[in-house]
Amino acid sequence: MQDVPPDLMHRLRKHQQEHVLHGWDQLEITHRVALVEHLTGIDFEQLAHLYANRDKSQALPPSEQIQPVPMIAGDEISKEATDLGHAALAAGEVAVLLVAGGQGTRLGFDLPKGLFKIGPVSDKSLFEIHADKVFALSRKYGKPVPLLVMTSPVTHEETERFFQEKNYFGLPASQVYFFQQGTMPALTLEGGKLLMEKPGSVFSSPNGHGGTLTALSESGLLDKLAAQGIKHIFYFQVDNPLVRLADPAFLGEHIRVKSQVSSRAIDKAYPKEKMGVLAVVSGKCGIIEYSDMPDELVHATAPDGKLLHRAGSPAIHLFDVGFLKEITQGETRLPFHYARKKVPHMDTTGNMVTPSAENALKFEMFVFDALPMAERWLVVESPREVEFAPVKNATGVDSPETCRQALTNLTADWAKKAGIRVEANVPLEVSPRFAMDAAEFAARVYPGRTITEATFFE
Repeated sequence: MQDVPPDLMHRLRKHQQEHVLHGWDQLEITHRVALVEHLTGIDFEQLAHLYANRDKSQALPPSEQIQPVPMIAGDEISKEATDLGHAALAAGEVAVLLVAGGQGTRLGFDLPKGLFKIGPVSDKSLFEIHADKVFALSRKYGKPVPLLVMTSPVTHEETERFFQEKNYFGLPASQVYFFQQGTMPALTLEGGKLLMEKPGSVFSSPNGHGGTLTALSESGLLDKLAAQGIKHIFYFQVDNPLVRLADPAFLGEHIRVKSQVSSRAIDKAYPKEKMGVLAVVSGKCGIIEYSDMPDELVHATAPDGKLLHRAGSPAIHLFDVGFLKEITQGETRLPFHYARKKVPHMDTTGNMVTPSAENALKFEMFVFDALPMAERWLVVESPREVEFAPVKNATGVDSPETCRQALTNLTADWAKKAGIRVEANVPLEVSPRFAMDAAEFAARVYPGRTITEATFFE
């Protein structure tokens, strides 16, 4: 075909993927260029290997090889370890990675989820609450804490524009880094063919939350951060405004034991709560998807009556930068998982097809696959009420209502500890710029007052 680069044509023929050029002659020049760029970036050898191994089992080992994960409680961490965390922040050795590739579809919100307003009094967005925490950390320790914002092709432009319009929430623009999660083409279940969305457009989808780590490396940002002296990256998700960013105790214990990857854990609220479970799998720390956990282990209890496998994962991790380099490059990079899905597509005659059954393989990397790669790891338990209140659903569990209540409850707890009386059902909120913990809060308020109306401490 005219204007198709010969080397690309050779690769397409070699892998029997020439059908992606259907309608080439009718494409405008800009669409041809875009298609060539996309196809040139596809690793056809990798796709062929993935397809050839599509039926290999990725099942869990027998239940007897799955043990409860050993944990340390956050309040058991020594002062000496906490001081190491303070020192690392003061030395400018810590960056925070905000995973923000999704839209708020389940919330009935068609924009990037980070734009969703969640402050119970301030009405601040998730992005602003997290940015305020980064601002407060940077101010407290006198060193800029780089904010790494991972987006996706569907959220990138709107996310960048939002930060620009809000003047980066008071952060220097040079302190905020945006990078996009990678994508992967899907293949047909029968024959391993690329699927087309429309003429000149190959169907691709996000390559999983593990793609955050590989994108950090492939974008060159990981090397740039290492050159700046960053040694530790704190990983968290945009939908959890309660997360304690780079908590010095957690960070310090991570440093003290020379952990390659450290994870937060919270008590599962009930056996079948929809969250991953931290466990020791065949001698390695890992996370098991709630849907994959054997039923007998889901309901198993310890002698104290608590769930045996109670270590729920709120998707909060600390990574050693050197370890991230190891698991995102070459033969040791994160593996792909397979998902069979229904994918609407254009057939070889140019007609759109809406499948009634699974017709495609999607490929995703999971961030929790990094954990078993670590020789040295750590799990630190944290109370749910101070660490985890995600916004996932429009109503019910993990909804805006429950999240705003959790933010109010945390502020009320700090206020009561500081000697302030709070009347029932009063919305409360504290800006991270005002205080990042109960001690800071108590140092900035006067005891003895009574709060009777909605209050925002800022």
